[in-house]
Amino acid sequence: MTMNPVALSLVLIVLIAFPAAAAFKTPVIREWTVMEADGPGKTKEVTYMTIDGIMVHETDPAIQPPPPVVTPGTDSTQPPSDAVVLFDGISLDAWTSTEAGEETRWIIRDGALMPTPHSGMIQSRQEFGSCQLHLEWATPAKVEGAGQGRGNSGVFLMGQYEIQILDSYENSTYPDGQAAALYGRQKPLVNACRKPGEWQTYDIIFHRPEFRDGKVVKRATFTVLHNGVLVHDHVELSGGTGWRGGHAVSHYEPHGDKGPLQLQDHGNPVRFRNIWVRELED
Repeated sequence: MTMNPVALSLVLIVLIAFPAAAAFKTPVIREWTVMEADGPGKTKEVTYMTIDGIMVHETDPAIQPPPPVVTPGTDSTQPPSDAVVLFDGISLDAWTSTEAGEETRWIIRDGALMPTPHSGMIQSRQEFGSCQLHLEWATPAKVEGAGQGRGNSGVFLMGQYEIQILDSYENSTYPDGQAAALYGRQKPLVNACRKPGEWQTYDIIFHRPEFRDGKVVKRATFTVLHNGVLVHDHVELSGGTGWRGGHAVSHYEPHGDKGPLQLQDHGNPVRFRNIWVRELED
């Protein structure tokens, strides 16, 4: 049978377009607000959000199952020759406070970078867009608290998009807020956490979002390895990761092509070491 040129062209278009469409499934996001009781005679507005039918920060394992646990191997990654080294265990020169005009109150102890009480967030002086990021972190060896109160911190790409840091070793919390989650947006494929106090690694490939006329036209993507284990496989970020309450996160908001790397002070003495970045083309 001979196929006419128009029909053949349509078949080729479908065959070419289908894999690309399948690779980036657009999530269905619903959002609404309700007035809820906030004490005797008081109410407050609460925002709710679902992503593909699942509530942000859902805690019911029957609805949002936690990632399966895997045991990671060893990792001793060193900076490549073309990396921008942001922390080598010696100097804080590459860092400053997120508060304008203030120097950071984070300290170096035993070759590790860590916050002091009420020190606030820290950010790199240099700004980055799309990049490869490596960092190592350790939660306190002495376990205190539970859920989000146990070894909590975070790393923010462009000062915007958070990959959660948390002691998730035998510690239950909402899956989209556990270690290696794209906070509030995507749980990791597996839980690759080491024991409290042990050093852990993140290796992150990040491609920045792009905006036009105040709207996102290309979403950010993340590929993340936690302790050498793939936990996000070229995931397209469906929106922002900023906290908006117990069941909602922020939307994309237009910003520049580059932004600082930020580390969070969440009241827990989480330590960091061996932080480096390689800039990537968009």
